[in-house]
Amino acid sequence: MSNQTALPSETQKELFGHPVGLYVLFFTEMWERFSFYGMKALLIFYLVKYHLFSDDAGNLLVGSYAALVYALPVFGGYLADKYLGFRKAVTFGAIMLVLGHIGMAYEGESAKLMADGTIQRDESALQFFYFSLSLIILGVGFLKANISSIVGELYKKGDVRRDSGFTIFYMGINIGSAAATFICGYLGENWGWGYGFGAAGIGMILGLATFVWGKKYFMGKGEPKDPEALAKPVFLGLNTEKIIYGISILSLLVIWQMVQRHSVVEGLLMVAGAGSLIYIVWYAATKSTKIERNRLIALTILILFSVFFWALFEQAYTSMNLFAERAMDRSVSFMAKPIPTAWYLSLNAIFIVLFAPIFAWLWVKLGKRNPNAAVKFGLALLFVGCGFGALYMGISAAEIGKVSMIWIVLTYLFHTWGELCLSPVGLSYVTKLSPLKITGFMMGVWFLATAGSEYIASLLANIASVPNVAGVIDLEVSKTAYSTLFEKLFYIGIISGVVLLALSPIIKKMMHGIDDEAVEMDASTHEIETPIN
Repeated sequence: MSNQTALPSETQKELFGHPVGLYVLFFTEMWERFSFYGMKALLIFYLVKYHLFSDDAGNLLVGSYAALVYALPVFGGYLADKYLGFRKAVTFGAIMLVLGHIGMAYEGESAKLMADGTIQRDESALQFFYFSLSLIILGVGFLKANISSIVGELYKKGDVRRDSGFTIFYMGINIGSAAATFICGYLGENWGWGYGFGAAGIGMILGLATFVWGKKYFMGKGEPKDPEALAKPVFLGLNTEKIIYGISILSLLVIWQMVQRHSVVEGLLMVAGAGSLIYIVWYAATKSTKIERNRLIALTILILFSVFFWALFEQAYTSMNLFAERAMDRSVSFMAKPIPTAWYLSLNAIFIVLFAPIFAWLWVKLGKRNPNAAVKFGLALLFVGCGFGALYMGISAAEIGKVSMIWIVLTYLFHTWGELCLSPVGLSYVTKLSPLKITGFMMGVWFLATAGSEYIASLLANIASVPNVAGVIDLEVSKTAYSTLFEKLFYIGIISGVVLLALSPIIKKMMHGIDDEAVEMDASTHEIETPIN
């Protein structure tokens, strides 16, 4: 279907004052996030408990996977914008995700500790697992950057319903995330890893089915800019669309190997980061006016500090997950079994729903006293630091035995407050502060920074690498290791936050009035890093 066949907007069906297509995208995103977070909640446990990975190896694999997940949308967004259109890109990405999540349900044989101290693993199953991860990475690359773009296109420019439409859409993220940790977490920990990953796969199948069924409600939006050029044969009878799909599928071989080679991922991130920084400096020095240069420098500083935040925040899926499993008292009087560890991950989504409207109201209420972006970023770092301070205090308070779960609840509360200070304004300032000619490039730098922070998060998590002897973890050794890590993360968060707050007057001045514009915060955003075009 092309734009030419779209029905006039006034004939489009609406539901509760919004296009029906919005709700199609709501449920698509809900199920996609269900599958993504359901799998991610189980990943570190699956590696260290089933395949007997060391903490170091497990953390690095999670970090490499997450880094690639955040890097690929840069390419997926480019291909969709220039060639495929958003709908085709999302459909292709969803198919890859379905295949990847289904593949994750295959466990193979569990690893065994041999008498000589070596570990015997099912290498065939592991390779199948790595390839499944590659499918998921590719799928997210095509879907993540583009589905929210379709939401934006459902509304005409200046439509007052647009912001509330995104609020509804992002609620799907929170619902999917919370439901995934409960359902997939419970199945994975109590029934078997294949059941947990399989449930995530079923969620993605439902998401794909919803999207394909509901495409008629997209008002012809999200279609290729030039359908005829896309369908025209260009090489060996193949058109551009088939070539893109073919090359993307072949790229799985590269991604498959990169997932297993953490040093390669680290090297590429370092080269890309250094190259991006050099280009920014060159552009600021040679191609910018004074105002553009100052704004670009201000934006670069904010992006660099965001790396600190996400590197600490993303401990949730590695060190914090393992800490909760090994050193936290998860028993409650009304449950026969301890609370599944993955359930604690739902606290972030729950707190987002509870506190996002309050933060949104607060920023509006403050009016001219609304903190500028640098101050909000600084507060975010202080909050995430305080979260780890709470965990450190909790371990110190538990001189003997396991740590009370109240401390990790408090940590997620602080971390959510930090996310609400930083995440909703991040992409907004990329578009506001970037020179027009390199806005797309700076959006890519934002994603690159997020990818880098995911890998850095895994390196930080390795500070608390705990020896695993035949599947047995010493409680006191574990508490000591996590205490050391959380104390360091506390200082990183607090010091970086204080430094940024001290720099905030200078950064505000460099923005040349941009920060004085009203910034409307999305009231239910959980994953604002998704670009809104």
